[in-house]
Amino acid sequence: MSDATFKKDLVASIPSLRAFARSLAGNRDRADDLVQETLAKAISKRESYTPGTNLMAWLVTILRNQYYTEGRKRKREVADSDGIHAASLTAVPQQPGHLQMTDFLSALQSLPEDQREALILIGASGFSYEEAAEILGTRVGTVKSRVSRARVRLEELMNGSSDFKHDENAIKQSAAMLQQALSV
Repeated sequence: MSDATFKKDLVASIPSLRAFARSLAGNRDRADDLVQETLAKAISKRESYTPGTNLMAWLVTILRNQYYTEGRKRKREVADSDGIHAASLTAVPQQPGHLQMTDFLSALQSLPEDQREALILIGASGFSYEEAAEILGTRVGTVKSRVSRARVRLEELMNGSSDFKHDENAIKQSAAMLQQALSV
């Protein structure tokens, strides 16, 4: 079948396709959209049509499949004419969290070693105060005091203390320490 004959037969099938589409869709505009999609798919998939077979049956199959595909998509769609649902799907930018984490990692290295060690054992490794005291070879009260002072100092540094310096090497050291603590 030549391209000219194929296109002529397509045009001749439009009234029947529109009637079938209206019976499916129940809406003239929606039916016209279905017919348009059907014709576009038929033209793009011309090579899959076998000449000598029933062209109208092939087109109706395409139209019916298109109708059901759109129906399945519509089931998953949410009616949101006022945009409330779409507004709830917005993603919060990741940059502030990343920047806060790098500041924390840098600030962690500025703590005295005994405070940093106690804080990592309690906060990152998940040891109890008693277990941390045993590991550090000190009393429970000392561990609690070190953790408390470490938290206060970190809060000061993170809230804009003037003596806080952002340091890439400190970030790397803290990240390595925390990764090791989390793997315990």
